[in-house]
Amino acid sequence: MKWLNDKRIVYRRDPITDVPTFTTNTYSYYATGTYQSYNLFNSKSKITTYKSLKWHYLVLYYLNEDIDLENVFKFIANKENGFVTFFIKEKILKEIINDVLMQGGDPPVNRPRKIIFKDYSGLSFAEKMTIVGKLTGRRKLEADAIYESMLNINDIGGKITNAKLARLLNCSIRTIQRHTCAKLKLEKEKLNEEI
Repeated sequence: MKWLNDKRIVYRRDPITDVPTFTTNTYSYYATGTYQSYNLFNSKSKITTYKSLKWHYLVLYYLNEDIDLENVFKFIANKENGFVTFFIKEKILKEIINDVLMQGGDPPVNRPRKIIFKDYSGLSFAEKMTIVGKLTGRRKLEADAIYESMLNINDIGGKITNAKLARLLNCSIRTIQRHTCAKLKLEKEKLNEEI
């Protein structure tokens, strides 16, 4: 991270045009969600797939349009630097970098965020989970609510478990199991792999 900071590489940004429904001194809440929040390397999670690596590159390219990022991409792809969990062949890396540079600086597809915790809020993981639980509240349990809770747990650096989801959504673990479809189970596995 020090290397990226020394190079003044932007790897996080709060929403620019989306206005939060309300803001406190520790977080901003977007009732309809925002796609404009980018926060790379926020936790100890590492990049585990080529698809994830390419997405990280697209975000970096979008946030740093006026900078030559080829050396940055190579630095991140080097397993010894701690960003990825696998070795990448030079040819494949070159193809990914060329593909990213050819796509231009359009905003990469991003997950919608409803709660964005402010940097240096001083909140513990448990305190963040309490806030997420209060804001999501008890409602008819739908796939969207489960998915949103998964994203919130992942965003604050925790492993997604049925027990945590049940606590957040104020229901039983069995209710979570009943309402978790195959697609959500796959997404849960993917998010947990990044931890």
